Amino acid sequence: MDIFDLRWDIIWNYRELFLRGLWVTLVLTISGYIGGIILGVLLGLGETSKKKWIYWPSKLYVDLFRGTPMLVQILIIHLAFIPAVFGQSFGFMVSGITALILNSAAYNAEIIRAGIQSIDKGQMEAARSLGLTQNQAMRKIILPQAFRRMIPPLGNEFIALLKDSSLVTVIAASDILYAAKVVAGAYQRFWEPYLVAALMYLVLTYLLTKLIAYVEKRFSNSYNPRRKQKGGLGV
Repeated sequence: MDIFDLRWDIIWNYRELFLRGLWVTLVLTISGYIGGIILGVLLGLGETSKKKWIYWPSKLYVDLFRGTPMLVQILIIHLAFIPAVFGQSFGFMVSGITALILNSAAYNAEIIRAGIQSIDKGQMEAARSLGLTQNQAMRKIILPQAFRRMIPPLGNEFIALLKDSSLVTVIAASDILYAAKVVAGAYQRFWEPYLVAALMYLVLTYLLTKLIAYVEKRFSNSYNPRRKQKGGLGV
């Protein structure tokens, strides 16, 4: 097939499938990331704990999910774990989101652990000397400072998870890549569907990059929002 002889009409014929794929990809990524952040915070705090019964399970979890391929994790969760625990499969969406949450949590935990440990220990000692408990000091002093340092790597993890969500197509998830595979199989043409899929992922990652850059700037120490006078003019 000549690359200069492309048929975009076949993409238009399957536009609803690509739009559904876009929606599924966004649901998988956002759900997986939010769940990964929540679980990652708990694991990250666990990795900084001095209590061995908290530290070691957190450490082993992170090492397990960072040391095995996400594709294998998706297959185990969808074909083995969920059917074994619940007696049946709940479809690609439940399995996909579960796998993305568990995988993302491991990487987010390391980011959170590194962010917490990057704060000088004197901050905790000063907070404790003022009468704050360790939990209060962590919540009010350490985490707010560490969060600003976590934003870039957490943003990178969001982008990586968006691209890794395409692996869920292995369990017949109707995401962007699945739509491209359907079109390619129907017409035996590969340039058009996979170029469109690549372009859709590129646009999504570009928008995420801009959003992350804004959030990073918004929470930076140098951020100074313009104030408005009564007349509406900035100063």
